[in-house]
Amino acid sequence: MVADASGKSSPLISLCAGGTAGGVEAFCTYPFEFAKTRVQLYGHGSSRNPFRIVGQVVKEEGLSALYKGCSTMIVGSIGKDAIRFVAFDSIRKMFEDPETHTLGPAQSIMSGMVAGVVSSTAIVTPTERIKTALIDDAKTLQRFRSPWHCVATLAQEQGLRRALYAGYVTTTLKQIGTTGFRLGSYSIIKDWERSRGYNVDGPLASFANGAAAGTITTLATQPFDTVKTKAQQAKAVGTMDAVRIIMAEDGFFKGFWRGTVMRLGRTVMAGGILFTANEQAAKMLRALLGPQYQ
Repeated sequence: MVADASGKSSPLISLCAGGTAGGVEAFCTYPFEFAKTRVQLYGHGSSRNPFRIVGQVVKEEGLSALYKGCSTMIVGSIGKDAIRFVAFDSIRKMFEDPETHTLGPAQSIMSGMVAGVVSSTAIVTPTERIKTALIDDAKTLQRFRSPWHCVATLAQEQGLRRALYAGYVTTTLKQIGTTGFRLGSYSIIKDWERSRGYNVDGPLASFANGAAAGTITTLATQPFDTVKTKAQQAKAVGTMDAVRIIMAEDGFFKGFWRGTVMRLGRTVMAGGILFTANEQAAKMLRALLGPQYQ
């Protein structure tokens, strides 16, 4: 993913570039994430237009409300993308062709899936849980004063494990699918273009390939994201309870693909930003750190 011409990549470069890309992407696209989460929590009774949701929140709750929970997501995104880029690059090295430094489609997707499990367990589930609880609380009881206060309150009421790892199964399934499809499809597209002599290292190519990977990812994994959001609201809701609530409210297609427009708007842009920032950060870090970190 963050490789030089020989196909090799330093774990330090992958870690720093992935973390930088995750933070940039999270901040730039958070209003879409906020709108998507609101629709997934309360979508059966409100507008599904992301721009209308954003406008309503600004009018009723103020501009700052759009970034409720953003700091948690930025921290989570820095850690998540740092970990999954390192994991993906490390796993990719084990399976890639030693001469061409490319992977087959199945190997690319499998490498991404394993990276998804690692990132979900290490950082994604806790930060997603806190972010979702903060967004839910801002709409309802408004009792959480900060991310730390949110964690302390939920831990006291529900226990630390549930406070941080509610929705772990669906979050991990989502990360397996998301990371597998996103990193896997990006790698497949990039390897295919490189094999045909196209320049894949420029910002425009990185953005276009990342946006395409984001579209594929969103459509394939939306049900997991919807159930995950419902299971991570402020009050304790089990995974199967979340499934039943969604089915009762909106039915199968309308319910499980709730928030697709918002998430698609975010992930298409996020995919472009993420991979472009990652590639450019890697280039700058390699130039700054010298050949020993190539």
